[in-house]
Amino acid sequence: MRTAKIYHNPRCSKSRATLSVLQDHGIEIEVIQYLEMTPNPRELQELCRLLGVSPTAIVRSKESRFEELGLSMKDKRTEEEWCRILSENPMLIERPIVRIGDRAVIGRPPENVLKLLGPDS
Repeated sequence: MRTAKIYHNPRCSKSRATLSVLQDHGIEIEVIQYLEMTPNPRELQELCRLLGVSPTAIVRSKESRFEELGLSMKDKRTEEEWCRILSENPMLIERPIVRIGDRAVIGRPPENVLKLLGPDS
């Protein structure tokens, strides 16, 4: 059976809805509450690679913490620096992120996860 890894925030309605989509399809799920078990910078780089995006694409720039840190999406930072910032400030990570095998999607909207499940889903 395939196992989905979901980087989940139970307080987020989109995250809860994405988790429900996975459950409805009988997928084995590893839930990672990323605010408590924060991915390290290397894990974030790997997720971005699987998503096919740069780390800035998974930054929640409207969070107050983003402004508190004096960050801007125009900052000239390396991918490694952005991943370190995200790891140190997990509330800035877009949610939910779902990984199955060597593929990943952001569950916004929750139906995005169906792309990982295949045509039979």
